[in-house]
Amino acid sequence: MDNDGEIIPAEPTETRRAEIGSIRPRDAERTKAAILKAARDEFCEQGFNGARVDAIAERAKANKRMLYHYYGNKEALYSAVLLDAYQEIRRGERELSLGEYAPVDAMDRLVRFTFRHFLANPWFPRLLAVENLQNARFLKQIKDIPALHSPLVSEIRAIVQRGVSSGVFRKDVDPMQLYISVASLGYFYVSNMKTLSVIFERDLGQFALIQEREAHAVRMVLDYLCTR
Repeated sequence: MDNDGEIIPAEPTETRRAEIGSIRPRDAERTKAAILKAARDEFCEQGFNGARVDAIAERAKANKRMLYHYYGNKEALYSAVLLDAYQEIRRGERELSLGEYAPVDAMDRLVRFTFRHFLANPWFPRLLAVENLQNARFLKQIKDIPALHSPLVSEIRAIVQRGVSSGVFRKDVDPMQLYISVASLGYFYVSNMKTLSVIFERDLGQFALIQEREAHAVRMVLDYLCTR
């Protein structure tokens, strides 16, 4: 029985192992992806404590035994969802090829990408909120997380140093603090869009206001970097 009182299936029988082993690789990958997305949706909507394995299997239209076979238990599945979320945003950042651009253009691209990633994936801020409610206890156990973030901080440091060398950026920039600011400019807007729309009596989901906010975020970061 898992931590939520759900019964974990016993070890598969030889017949069941044979059935699992006979699944074609393409079908297996499709099933794993469906389970991962279903789990992400369930955790984002219900939180970690409220999420149920039965509900995830139903969302994925997958056999519950397959879920346990691929991911183990609820905790392991949640950790897989977290890791996949961070890997996705890191892949997007790598594809920006920031080292090929002038410092100002590179930071412009990074700010816009980060803002648009939160906007296109509103589940991401919700997932981060769920993990923060867990005091990041699962994130601490994922050994790949530091390795994912270290290259990004190093790349930002390199961009800043190039900017300093060319005389366009200030010298006292902490790459970690800079990235936190870049992320927060998109995160807060997306995660609080509904409440802010009510408070200011404007639909912040309108395309024109989203464009305005993105430009504002870029200008804030560049104004800070270029102020000596």
